[in-house]
Formats: sequence, C-alpha cells, structure tokens
Amino acid sequence: MRVRARRLFAGLGVFVLALVGGAVTATAAPAGENYVALGDSYSSGVGAGSYGDSGDCRRSANAYPQLWADSHSVASFEFVACSGAVTSDVINQASAVDENTTFITVSVGGNDAGFADVMVDCTVGSDSACVDRVEEAKQFATSTLPGRLDNVYETLTSRAPNAEIIVLGYPRFYEIGGSCKVGLSDAKRSAINSGADTLAQVTAERAAAWGLTFVDVRDAFSGHEICADGDWWLHSLTWPVVESYHPTVDGQRLGYLSALESVTG
Repeated sequence: MRVRARRLFAGLGVFVLALVGGAVTATAAPAGENYVALGDSYSSGVGAGSYGDSGDCRRSANAYPQLWADSHSVASFEFVACSGAVTSDVINQASAVDENTTFITVSVGGNDAGFADVMVDCTVGSDSACVDRVEEAKQFATSTLPGRLDNVYETLTSRAPNAEIIVLGYPRFYEIGGSCKVGLSDAKRSAINSGADTLAQVTAERAAAWGLTFVDVRDAFSGHEICADGDWWLHSLTWPVVESYHPTVDGQRLGYLSALESVTG
C-alpha cells in the first residue's frame, strides 16, 4: 500500500544518508500525513457524541477520522465530513484537498440512495412495503449511484493526485434471528441488510475502477449489529432520532477504526 511504502522509503532515505556520512538530525524523520476526512454521518461520527462546536455536521471527537489522526502523528488534519452529506456535498468538501494532501478517507452514497427514508418506511410500513422500498433504493444504487460516485472519485483524484484515498463502506444493520423479540420483523431486517450489501458492492466496484482502496466494514461489525447477542456497535431507534442506526463509540473505534487500520497500519 502506498501509505506504508511512502513511510518506508522515507525512513530508508534517512538511513542511507547516515551511512554515507551525511549529518542527520532527529528532525529528519519523515513527516506525517496531510490527512483530510470527507464524507457523511458515518465519517463525521453521528451517534458517538462529543460533537463540540461542529453544529449540524456533528463531527465527533470519537469518530474514526479523529481517532486515526490522533494515533498516527499526522502533519495536518482537516475534518470536513458532515451529517447528511450526499455525493454533491462531498464534491464541495473536496475544496479542502489539494496536491499537498497525502491521505483521504471518505464514506458516501447511503444518503443518495435514500436509506434514511428506507428506515422510516420500514419502521411504519408493512413487510411488503418495506421490501418494496428497499428494492427501490437498490435499483437507484445500481443504476444512478455509480455515476455519482464516479464524480466524487474523479474530483478527489484530480484535486489530490498525491493522496492515498480510502473509501469506507457501511455495516449491515441487523443480526437476523438475534436477541430482539420486538421491533422490525426478520423480513424487514433481511431486506434492509440486503440494501447494505448492494451499496457495498456498488461502492467497492466504483472505488476499484478508480484505483482506490475500499474498506468493507461489514465483517468488522459482524456479531455486533442490532439484535446481536453480544455488544451492539450500532444504535437502534434513539432520541435524538438523528443518531438512530449509526455507530456507537465502540462502533467507531472497534468497527471503523480497526477496519481502517487493517489496511493502513
């Protein structure tokens, strides 16, 4: 991976200078990443609290981008992910990146496909109405979303040609047949999970087409979805409602951050 390679070669360069007699001071160590975190509520950290003065964007001090920046000695960090962002918003967020940016993370696509509306319709509607609404969202994800994702990835690669770009996906929401005895039926839960699977497939395909790294978090959240027998890393229906179906503090740290570090170290 380029992030690791860049650090390795920089370190080797310092070592070679020392061998040939060049005076190397302690400050010659390679600089950290110039990191910009883009995306929607799953990147801003909605559901993880500690939003500071970020207003409706709800950027959490417990969100995976902030945690990654804190633990990797970055040279600079701009956190511009925002709750509710769709692909056009992320293109606007891309004004924060340039040729000096070396590391970018982004999650986007769920809001374009209308999965917030899906959750509302599935909560108040019948099983068949939920399944139909999920199928509508999946049709959008396979027909219209790819072009929108292409616009995002083209913008990022053109504005930040020297950056390693990591695209993160979304978890499945439910463990089917788990510990929940009330709430949505298993038919609804299965339909919603199938929507998450379709979104992951489309996002992975478009990221690969642009030579970007896709981080699939579904396995990271396995056993920790809503209705799982163990700890849930996702909120169910909450108050405030905006935090519903978003990662908890553990979901950000143990789910998203761990999945990201599995490819960056």
